[in-house]
Amino acid sequence: MASLRDTLNNLARDYAIAWSSGDAHAVAEFFTSDGQITINRGDPIVGRAAIAEMARGFHTDFPDLEVRCDMLRWAGAHAIFVWTLEGHHVQTGNVVVTRGWEEWELGADHKIRSSLIWFDAEDHQRQIDGA
Repeated sequence: MASLRDTLNNLARDYAIAWSSGDAHAVAEFFTSDGQITINRGDPIVGRAAIAEMARGFHTDFPDLEVRCDMLRWAGAHAIFVWTLEGHHVQTGNVVVTRGWEEWELGADHKIRSSLIWFDAEDHQRQIDGA
């Protein structure tokens, strides 16, 4: 039987792989059916279909998207997934490297119930624009 540490490390690794795969539905499957994402205090994106649509937007904007897990910390049903996103923006061709993190609330089945995503949106856009 896998330890909690192994289970969560595998979750983080596989989540990054899903983001890097270009398969938006693979990303959404990491969430509970009513799971939600909130990006930089924006409106919550609720449910797997909406999460898949959001992921599809990132995959469209960055066809060579790579997400790496830089660090994972957890306490009970909460985890911090620290990541780096890298890819070429489809319209500008500019390489974008964005670092951020997600604050996860996990269900008993280790599916993500809630993810609060944080990153520097201004720097991200600056890189897309090439400024």
